[in-house]
Amino acid sequence: MDVSQASHGLGDPKLLDIIDKLMGLNIGDSVALPQSSVLEGLTGLPFPRDSTLCTRFATQITFRRASTTNINVTIIPDKSTSNDEAERLKAWKKSGLNSLDRKEFSKILEDVHRAMGIGESPQGLKKSFSDDVLKIEVAGPNQQHLSVVDVPGIFRKITEGVTTSIDMTNVRAMVERYMANSRSIILPVIPANVDIATQEILDMAEKHDSDGQRTLGVLTKPDLVDKGAEHNILDLMQGTTHKLNLGWCMVKNPGQQDLKREGFDRHASENTFFKHEAPWSTLDKDRVGVDSLRVRLVELLTEIVRREFNHVRTDVIQKLKATEKKLEALGPCRESKEQQQRYLLGLATSFQKMTEQALEAHYDGAFESNQSLRLATLVVDRNELFTDDVERRGHTMEFKAETIAKAASWEASYEPQVPVAAESSPPSIESDPYVRFTRQCNDCDDLDDLLVEIEVLQDPAGGVMEWLESVYKTSRGFELGTFNASLVNIVWRKQSSKWSNLALGYTSDIVSITHTYIRDLLREICVDDRVRAGLLSTMMDKLTDRYKRAMDQAQFLLEIEQDPLTYNHYFAENLEQCHQKRTKALLESKVYRDKNFGEVIKKSDLDKAVANRSNLENTVQQLHDILKSYYKVARKRFVDNVCMQAADRHLIRGPDTAVKVFSPFFVTDLTPEQLESIAGEDLSTKRKRADLTREVENLKQAKKLLVVV
Repeated sequence: MDVSQASHGLGDPKLLDIIDKLMGLNIGDSVALPQSSVLEGLTGLPFPRDSTLCTRFATQITFRRASTTNINVTIIPDKSTSNDEAERLKAWKKSGLNSLDRKEFSKILEDVHRAMGIGESPQGLKKSFSDDVLKIEVAGPNQQHLSVVDVPGIFRKITEGVTTSIDMTNVRAMVERYMANSRSIILPVIPANVDIATQEILDMAEKHDSDGQRTLGVLTKPDLVDKGAEHNILDLMQGTTHKLNLGWCMVKNPGQQDLKREGFDRHASENTFFKHEAPWSTLDKDRVGVDSLRVRLVELLTEIVRREFNHVRTDVIQKLKATEKKLEALGPCRESKEQQQRYLLGLATSFQKMTEQALEAHYDGAFESNQSLRLATLVVDRNELFTDDVERRGHTMEFKAETIAKAASWEASYEPQVPVAAESSPPSIESDPYVRFTRQCNDCDDLDDLLVEIEVLQDPAGGVMEWLESVYKTSRGFELGTFNASLVNIVWRKQSSKWSNLALGYTSDIVSITHTYIRDLLREICVDDRVRAGLLSTMMDKLTDRYKRAMDQAQFLLEIEQDPLTYNHYFAENLEQCHQKRTKALLESKVYRDKNFGEVIKKSDLDKAVANRSNLENTVQQLHDILKSYYKVARKRFVDNVCMQAADRHLIRGPDTAVKVFSPFFVTDLTPEQLESIAGEDLSTKRKRADLTREVENLKQAKKLLVVV
């Protein structure tokens, strides 16, 4: 096509040349580029009149000035096309053409239809339209720098066996996608012999260009306007009716008979029509004819390019950063065993580094927003709660010295601090501040069979002396002034019977806290759901083994505590203190004040206080004091042992804990099959990585092109 007749070109043709290259990189799919939709008459290309070859895809037509004439035809795959299909489409080309007549162009379009899969597919399915783009590059010494895009026309009626309602929706979406581009020129092409008010394309243009800065109307077929109706079209062209800010242009396309005439010159015929045919000869010459339309289009495109190019550069840079971030989130490529192992080693190193921070309570970064990662704090809080629960509610019967008033004062001053793992939500009964539970964290779904159920923790009951007396009376033998040693075992097991629920509930909570920490930290360091699931699944046996060890150790400690035994000197001291406190309390009740000697007690009262107790009372009191003294020593020992041996050693800080399972050693022990199962990329990820890699490369090339502008 020769467009040398156009007297106005782009002020800086290299800008449009860069835009052409950007479109060839599919940058127009990511960033809005200056474009225009045009007709056959504007491009000068011999589009075939065969209805089966009418536009079924977008066509990008690029004209550029060069020393020699050359025409190249290629296909730009849609960005959603698979990699294999994209490579196949890119490989299709027609290059080195010196000219393009109607017959040859028809043959090329038939080949393009087959390449894009338009028509009957091997599976018998029909594809009427394609999102791929046909690119035609026309270079020559007389060409102007111009790039245009032609899109399929919208239609309302479905043709059976040819188009479907889905085709109608898809074509409309394609057209609107181009129209929505804020840097495009919209050319609604409308026959002059139809009612302008019925043309849906104008409503669509107004929707996407409400201020009318991008819409240039084009009227065709002025020779078919009914006699007497010409004034309506003249009013339209002169802006009296349906005014557009950019106005209207009019062109006259050749008819079928014209095209059959040998030597027919479309431009000469059109110029003659608008020069001599009334009333069209009265219209401004810069508004009629394809040449005038081309000049006007180049002027508009120049304005858009100059106005928008800096924005295009900014958009490309922002899109590149966003796309690189998405690609980085996928992690490194993981096709080979070495790549997979390197990837998992990086995750394991990050996991252990953050675990060191968590255990040292160095909370920054991800720890600030995710409370379940504050492992040390959660464990310490739960340790304190366990300690307090065993001290306040671990015994079945309230000891004699601990009065109801004192117990009530404990409740009044007690505000439990409950460590809650990520998924935890206390039972509804927890709304009562005086009701306590053996568990504070909900179970993780994959650990239900390993952990104990939640239980209500009852307060110690009163009447300890009556209970001890009853036990003694039902268990005594022929002892003189004392009791059978086995009686201590009996009352001890009863008094410490709540330790089982407390210790196993505590250990279950530490397991839940630990497992939630591992799961949430994996989510923090690895965005790939498939890799996380694979890691957790592969580690699960090792994790469960450590969780079970912790639970077994707690159970072992409970069994050890079944039979009272201690060599701790504090037991004897506690027992002596019990005797002293009881004697002191007894004597203080008999004290009175004498003016000469101060506080005194009568010898007779002293004798009565000592002598009034029966053997039964003395024996029960002695049993109580032994039980209380031993409980105090055993309680502290038991709490420390459970916290240190069951929880800390097997779950938190021991040499082989649950939080140390996912380590570089774990990764290096994985088999090639396990590496592939965990870190190997599925088809979806491979496709996503390939798409993002291709998009990043295109955007980088676009950025280089834009640097020189």
